Amino acid sequence: MATLTPTSQKVPLSRIRNIGIIAHIDAGKTTTTERILFFTGKTYKIGEVHEGAATMDWMAQEQERGITIVSAATTTFWTPYLDAHLDKLPYRLNIIDTPGHVDFTAEVERSLRVLDGGVTVLDASEGVQSQSETVWRQADKYNVPRICFINKMDKLGADFLATIEDIRVKFGVKPAVMVIPMGAENDFKGVIQLLERKALFWNDSATATEPEIAEVPEEYKAQVEQKRLELVEAIAETDDALLEKFFAEEEISVNELKAALRRAVIAYKLVPVFAGSSLKNTGVQPVLDAVVEYLPSPTDIDHITGIDPKTDAELVRKLVPEEKLSLLAFKIQTDPHVGKLTYCRVYSGVLNSGTYIYNSTRRKKERIGRLLLMHANQREEITEAKAGEIVAIVGLKDTKTGDTLCDEANPIILEGITFSDPVISLAIEPRTKSDQEKMGMALAKLGEEDPTFKISSNSDTGQTIIGGMGELHLEIIVDRMKREFGVDANVGKPQVAYKETITKVAEAEGKYIKQSGGRGQYGHVLLRLEPKDRGTGYEFKNEITGGVVPREYIEPTNKGIQESLERGFLAGYPMTDIAVALHDGSYHDVDSSELSFKMAGSLGMREGVKTAGMVLLEPIMKLEVSTPDDFMGDVIGDLGSRRAQIQGTATRGATTIITALAPLAEMQGYVTILRSMTQGRASSVMLPSHYEIVPQSITEKIIAERQK
Repeated sequence: MATLTPTSQKVPLSRIRNIGIIAHIDAGKTTTTERILFFTGKTYKIGEVHEGAATMDWMAQEQERGITIVSAATTTFWTPYLDAHLDKLPYRLNIIDTPGHVDFTAEVERSLRVLDGGVTVLDASEGVQSQSETVWRQADKYNVPRICFINKMDKLGADFLATIEDIRVKFGVKPAVMVIPMGAENDFKGVIQLLERKALFWNDSATATEPEIAEVPEEYKAQVEQKRLELVEAIAETDDALLEKFFAEEEISVNELKAALRRAVIAYKLVPVFAGSSLKNTGVQPVLDAVVEYLPSPTDIDHITGIDPKTDAELVRKLVPEEKLSLLAFKIQTDPHVGKLTYCRVYSGVLNSGTYIYNSTRRKKERIGRLLLMHANQREEITEAKAGEIVAIVGLKDTKTGDTLCDEANPIILEGITFSDPVISLAIEPRTKSDQEKMGMALAKLGEEDPTFKISSNSDTGQTIIGGMGELHLEIIVDRMKREFGVDANVGKPQVAYKETITKVAEAEGKYIKQSGGRGQYGHVLLRLEPKDRGTGYEFKNEITGGVVPREYIEPTNKGIQESLERGFLAGYPMTDIAVALHDGSYHDVDSSELSFKMAGSLGMREGVKTAGMVLLEPIMKLEVSTPDDFMGDVIGDLGSRRAQIQGTATRGATTIITALAPLAEMQGYVTILRSMTQGRASSVMLPSHYEIVPQSITEKIIAERQK
């Protein structure tokens, strides 16, 4: 095991790895992270998720539920010892353990934005599950090179080869199988490293965590040679020089293969696959060596691009300390001891505590109070942070998630982070007068931490409405309000976040004219409303020619249109997927004003939607149900009654996996119903998919309900 290394120890940039542990819920991410912390000497005792003692799951809600809610960052060091090819020097690993539950998808999104590499953990008995595909696509968006770790090889139904096939088909990538397991389920003994032709056996106890390295057992030799040949061929195909050697049947050295594989992983041509069982302390060390060997350091990424806020020209920054300073804020957290913490990835330059920094996104100066290295919820103070490091900053007042911080003399804006819109909301009201003041502050702080958590108020009822990514998400928010801020609140039933849109092109006239002595109001616009594709949002087109509407009234017209879209026209839900063109109008030299054109824009929309074929849209969820075969008929029948469309079924052992698309409105409380229908043996996962038009009969019911 690696010796304990002080976190503040400095290592060259080429020996830093910024990695995230990503996966489906219950695949074993946090357990794998706990083993990494133990083997790297960061912790002396292994924390178990099922005992509520995992280091990285430090929130009370995480420990009670055995799930990860917030991404936790830590810094640790690993000195490779299994891999003879690597220097026996400490490598610095900045690790982020991310949640697997879809309700906390923002935590994964923002973590992936600032990472250089990822370790995807898969359950050997379940294969690639729906949320694994979601996080994989999120990683694709930010071009994050990955390695896969097939965990739970000791679990009933573990199937290594089926999971490899899943990786190939569902992720659409080429797996490079680095190890083969010896046995499976109760017979799982260890793994054989194919390139080195070495067998690693682990003793199944908490004390003996070092692998015993031995020769390949006789019964595996033929399989090892076959799989090794396939691996060598896969690596050689990514490198012309090695391919020539391969076809000439020349011996390719292990060092050459590893160097080529590293290049292929960083170029995202191959994904190395490892296997083991984190709970049984098996197979984790080869993954740590692989993180160092194959995942990129900041020097491999080389540079990032951003834009100059003054000219919009593209700027390039090298990821080195000698470059001008740039960092991205990717997470805000309220700490009870030090206040607001802003987690940042330093991309270039050197950041010093006690200095001033410029927020180029918001055009504000900020002061760096203190710099902290985080280990879950524990802190270590440092005086400077260099390119490639992930740190928490105390003292930033106006910085939000996705903001760029830089040197004021050399501003740059880096690509931000995009988040999904909430799909579910509920009304919340304080129980007492004293709770009312505290609730406003608590919601503001929680909203600052979580970009997918939205707060609004209902103008008709005066109620506060909170929106999020799922029932569990909102449940955790209400629980945190009570525990962390001492706010007791009454909570309404979850409501689905419907939207409105149009289906036809329509012309409209908006006139706001008041002329009754003295200065009047005159605003007159002609609009064209056009439907847009699902998920494309609102677009304003300025088609005014010849100054028939002066330039200073164009934006107020747009504002009036946007405000009316927020209120909706059919059932009071926000409108989306609509383009509005301002193509004509008129004005008055004296009476026209910004306000009159804003009102005209709003009135024009009210007129236009009457003939534009208004419809209601509802969020559709992608559902994946894993059920024993005996209950398959009941589950499919129940889904049919919920307006679900079955997309397909797949068999894995004695389990059937059903994929379907279902309206969120019909799926409230589904987990409980599914469990009672299947004697607690089935499980389900729901992910937001897209919006679809609500059937007319249901639309009428919703409108009637809203008008009560």
